[in-house]
Amino acid sequence: MYREHTKEIHIGNRVIGGGHPILIQSMCNTKTEDVEATVTQILELEAAGCDIIRVAVPTMEAAQALRSIKKKIHIPLVADIHFDYRLAIASIECGADKIRINPGNIGDRDRVQAVVDKAKEYDIPIRVGVNSGSLEKNLVAKYGGVTAEGIVESALDKVSIIETMGYDNLVISIKSSDVMMCVKAHEIIAKKTHYPLHVGITEAGTLTAGNIKSSVGLGIILYEGIGDTVRVSLTGAPVEEIKSAKMILKTLGLRKGGIEVVSCPTCGRTKIDLIGLANQVEQMVTEFDDLDIKVAVMGCVVNGPGEAKEADIGIAGGIGEGLLIRKGEVVKKLPEDQLLNALREELKKM
Repeated sequence: MYREHTKEIHIGNRVIGGGHPILIQSMCNTKTEDVEATVTQILELEAAGCDIIRVAVPTMEAAQALRSIKKKIHIPLVADIHFDYRLAIASIECGADKIRINPGNIGDRDRVQAVVDKAKEYDIPIRVGVNSGSLEKNLVAKYGGVTAEGIVESALDKVSIIETMGYDNLVISIKSSDVMMCVKAHEIIAKKTHYPLHVGITEAGTLTAGNIKSSVGLGIILYEGIGDTVRVSLTGAPVEEIKSAKMILKTLGLRKGGIEVVSCPTCGRTKIDLIGLANQVEQMVTEFDDLDIKVAVMGCVVNGPGEAKEADIGIAGGIGEGLLIRKGEVVKKLPEDQLLNALREELKKM
C-alpha cells in the first residue's frame, strides 16, 4: 500500500500520510472576508464529518479574516492562494494550518523563497497543487497535449523547487477533470514520491455527474492504496462533498462508523412511497454516527425480510403498512406512517 510509506505531515491537530486514516476535506464557497458566514458553513461541515477545511484567500482582507475564523472552528484551516505571494505570507502569519500554492503562478524564485521561509518559520505544510488545466506550455508541447505524464512532471518540478529551498513539509495534489487521466497520473506519481497525496477529481460537475465521476476515479485510486486525504469536488453545497466522501471511503472499507443505508429499487409491487421513505431514513440515521451497522429499506413484504437478512435492522413496506425487521426476522407490523419513528426507536436501543 503506497499510503503506508508516505511521509507523515501534521496539519494543525491532524496527521496525514504514514498509513494514518484518510482524512476528508472540503472548501468553503463563502466569501472568506465574511467571517460569520464562513464560520457557519465550517461548523456545518464539521458536524457532517469534515476533517480539514480550505478557504480561498484572494485579498488581504481574506487573509486577515483567518485569525477570527480560526478562533471559532475546531478543524485545521487551509488557505488557498494564487498569484500573490504576500497573501500566502499573511495567511501563515494569521494562523493558517497549511497553505495551498502553485509555485508556478506565485512569481519569481525570490517570492517563492519568501513563502517557503515563512512556512518554515511557522512549521506548517505547503500543498503543491497542479491541475491539468494549468499545465505549462512546454510540457504540453513535450507530451503532445495534456497528459498524465505531463501533470506528474509539472508537480514534481514544483516540489523540487521547494526542496532546493530546504523545505520538505509538503503535500502534493494533481488533479484533472478527465477521470482516467487522473487515475493514471496518480499511479505514476505514487511510484515517484514519498510525499502524501491529496486526491480528487477536479471540476467533476454537479451532484449527479460529479458523484459518479468522483466515485469511479477515487474508487480506483484509493483501492490501489494511493491517497492520504480526499476531496470530492461538486458543484453544490459543500456538505454534499462530505457525504459523498464518507460513502466512498466506507464502501471501500477505508472508514468505519456511521450507518450504511441500503434500499431496493422500486418496482410494480411497491405500494408505499419508498423513495421518500428511503431519503427520510438516510437523513434520520445521521443522528446515530456512533453506530456501525447496516439499515435496509425495502419496498414490499414479498422480498423485504429475505433481502434484509444481511442488514442489522430494516423496514419493508406493504399496503398502508409495513414491517420492522431485525436480522431477517419480522419484529412487528406497523402503519406506514409509524415506520420511520419505529426505526428511530429501535436504533436508540442499539
